[in-house]
Amino acid sequence: MNAHAFVTWKDQNRQWLPMPRKSQRRLTAPVKLVSQKAQKQSVQSIRARAHSQAKQGDYKSAIALLTQLIRRNPTSAYDYNNRGLIYFQSGQSEKAITDYNRALHLNPELDSAYNNRANYYVSVGQLAEALTDYEKALDLNPANIRTWINQAITFRELGLYDLAIENLDTALILGSLENHIYAERGRTYHLRGDWNCAIADYQRALNLLPHSGASGRLRRKVETWMSHLLKPLSA
Repeated sequence: MNAHAFVTWKDQNRQWLPMPRKSQRRLTAPVKLVSQKAQKQSVQSIRARAHSQAKQGDYKSAIALLTQLIRRNPTSAYDYNNRGLIYFQSGQSEKAITDYNRALHLNPELDSAYNNRANYYVSVGQLAEALTDYEKALDLNPANIRTWINQAITFRELGLYDLAIENLDTALILGSLENHIYAERGRTYHLRGDWNCAIADYQRALNLLPHSGASGRLRRKVETWMSHLLKPLSA
């Protein structure tokens, strides 16, 4: 399964220079400042809650929270992208692609939305469109490690093993998600017929992957791949 990117909201500080007021209205400017700061904290809190609900599998609640934010600010590309991701995770692909397209209309430089839309294209077999979107995401943000991995998986599905391994080697340089990278590179070596390299990467992945959660599911996949690889050797 392809990896997905959930956009987090980053606060942007704004300096306030309140105008002089008469003595009986001195509280007006500070009250406005606190109110706007509280509003920003509220948006950040709602996004965090939506992310938490999605991780727990409560997609309905997560979508409702992000819909609330979109109603407040219909021009928020980040919230459309996040809601599209949750729609996709919950199996509502058509709603997902609608939100991804809306996010990119609002912000054509949102690299994570290209990555997520590419994952949708992969899911419906439109691999050429997926590769185009992955490439656009990497043009905008060469440090988007999930896109390097996702594009590598797509290359592998097309039998382009050398390109897939190049992508995964690049992803390793970025210094995170090593467990996923070793798993996917091991699978690529396996399918290319480089058994020794595959076993080495499978073992590296198993040393890093936990036994539970989403990474636990990947661990079980790696164990299955390793088992299939070693069967001919033990026969």
